[in-house]
Amino acid sequence: MNGEPHQLSVWELRTEIRRGTLSPVEVVEAYLDRIRARNDELNAYITVLEEDAVERAGEAEDALKSGDEVGPLHGVPVAVKDLLGYKAGVRHTFGAKPLEDFVPDRDAIFVERLEDAGAIVIGKTNTPEFGFKGTTDNRLLGATGTPFDSSKTAGGSSGGSATAVAAGLAPVAQGSDVGGSIRIPASCCGVYGFYPSHGRVPHAYRPNAFVSQTPFNSIGPIARTVRDAALLLDVMSGPDRRDPFSLPDDETAFLSAMHQPIPDTKIAYSPDLDVFPIDDRVSEIVSDAVETFTEADAEVESVDLGLDLTFDELVDTHIRLKRPYWAELRAHVEREHDIDLLDHRADLPDELLDLVESGQEMSASEYKLANVKRTEFYDAVRGVFDSHDILVAPTLGTPPFGKDKPGPSEIDGREIDPSIGWFLTFPFNMIGYPVASIPAGFTDDGLPVGMQIVGPQHGDEAVLATSATFEYLNPWADQYPFSVSSDRSGYRR
Repeated sequence: MNGEPHQLSVWELRTEIRRGTLSPVEVVEAYLDRIRARNDELNAYITVLEEDAVERAGEAEDALKSGDEVGPLHGVPVAVKDLLGYKAGVRHTFGAKPLEDFVPDRDAIFVERLEDAGAIVIGKTNTPEFGFKGTTDNRLLGATGTPFDSSKTAGGSSGGSATAVAAGLAPVAQGSDVGGSIRIPASCCGVYGFYPSHGRVPHAYRPNAFVSQTPFNSIGPIARTVRDAALLLDVMSGPDRRDPFSLPDDETAFLSAMHQPIPDTKIAYSPDLDVFPIDDRVSEIVSDAVETFTEADAEVESVDLGLDLTFDELVDTHIRLKRPYWAELRAHVEREHDIDLLDHRADLPDELLDLVESGQEMSASEYKLANVKRTEFYDAVRGVFDSHDILVAPTLGTPPFGKDKPGPSEIDGREIDPSIGWFLTFPFNMIGYPVASIPAGFTDDGLPVGMQIVGPQHGDEAVLATSATFEYLNPWADQYPFSVSSDRSGYRR
């Protein structure tokens, strides 16, 4: 065995567990020890399921001794975000103090699937209240920091999941993403985050089953290797009739997809999506990273999207598309929890309450007309894929900043809205294309920088294949704040 349990990839963990070199109990206990040692500093977890995880690990160990048939994640710990990751009998806070004692009586679909595959949910990870912003901070637990510098933000809203994975407090985690909430923290924490095509991983939103279209929200994996993300995606994806957007079964096998070679792949590189300000450090790191693809005989071309929208118009479009979601949130919480969010102003951020109130004031025609500019961005990206196979761009316009801030107010000499102007992720939520954030490199002071790999519509396999090639040529596993195996054995290049 090459390393301690927390240093191994999911693939290596499951291999050692099946061989009997490691027991599920040993693995869970090792991760619980890591959580006890570092979680107070990092704030990755809201709830840690110590007793339940140890009990389930014992059951997993007994199943192996009995020779029972086991699933692809048998005995492997996994963390789930405390936003959509319902687990029956376990408190579920949404990162919000008014709901800190809520306990659901059902599992989310993806939690069902993870546990059916043998995974052991070890804890629920931190998120801002209802996942409303791109950093992870709330009045329930406080701010989550990146393991590379705990005074800097982990990003959000899946910041707890990304920090847990990067710090060795979980081998893999689930995140959700309606504006970049998987990819932003993946960039800040130097991990791989995958935003699948809308509907790839089903979720039974209720009572409003259609809420995930305003704009497109997806559930996806956060991992230290591309192969681990592909394995988790294989387990979580697949149709479910409870989700009206659930994609049909197209027999996609994500683990197989990452072995696809990419010679002759045409990669379009957009340094700024035409309109975003980018810190010079980010520009240099991502520009150098893009050249890695030429080593795999891919063709790289810098492109303009031909976008007619200004930066402010793009930002405004996304905000307008999200307002109905925030308007519906108040009604949902009142209906399901008998709580009016506006009666809990002392326990909730003013910015969130402003979103809720502005959403309620928005007219239906104002919302629908935002789809005109949404279409303009869709057509611009679609045009890139008329002549290219993959689109690459920075994930964020800046390296991680202080975790007490909502974001920078200026990048590259341009003033921006600190709540949204620094992440290049949200435009892709407007169109539902699959996107990954992959570690591109590090600043001189050791802070991680991410790069987005965008696939064509429903082109999740192309994103994974391109990501795996980049990881093979430019592995990052030895850059974590602990020594970790590079686990390149599964890559055939």
